[in-house]
Amino acid sequence: MRIAVFDLDGTLTRHDTLWPYLRGWTRRHPRLRFWPVTIAAAVRYPFDRDRGRLKADLIRAAMAGASRAAVAAWTAEYVAGLGDAELCPGALAQVTRHAAAGDRLVLLSASVDLYVPEIGCRFGFHEAICTAIAWQADRLDGALASPNRRGEEKRRCVESLRARYPGAAVTAYGNAASDFAHFEAADEAVLVNAGRGLRRRAKSCGFRTAEWRNNRPVSPVRQA
Repeated sequence: MRIAVFDLDGTLTRHDTLWPYLRGWTRRHPRLRFWPVTIAAAVRYPFDRDRGRLKADLIRAAMAGASRAAVAAWTAEYVAGLGDAELCPGALAQVTRHAAAGDRLVLLSASVDLYVPEIGCRFGFHEAICTAIAWQADRLDGALASPNRRGEEKRRCVESLRARYPGAAVTAYGNAASDFAHFEAADEAVLVNAGRGLRRRAKSCGFRTAEWRNNRPVSPVRQA
């Protein structure tokens, strides 16, 4: 068996998913404090570089206290609305190739479990591993309930997959320098949608490259 591990933001989708998700929510549920908190968090971020804190601050500002039913309704609308403007056609083609080969599809993302598992379900992934968000009973808290699934944390997730599926080959797809950490834990890695400098770095590390925004998937899936 082969495990195909796909990043979400910038890999399966063309851009970030959290910000459009939160902005869509706030258009339907306006909050006066959303923009002041967002601006303060953006000003602080260059100093502490804490992506997990930034994520939690934005989610709390936009959605803290929301009911599970309301969040589920918005998530369904958001995920159903992802179309050509948001999705990379080459990524979807590669997902289809892996599915046809009988591979296990895993969506591995630093984005949050408010919507990542539903995106995974829509596109036929067998599981989604992502950043968990805390709830207080039936109301959204907004704090992180797991490590932020980025960088070395993604590496640990891939190593955990290896332990769960001993002997399975792992192919990993991602678009950012932070993805190199879990690329190193895979048997095969493909950097997609990246700039020239990052592509050069990837090739020096032995990783393949591809452009998925214009419907150019990588070569056919190779079985171990």
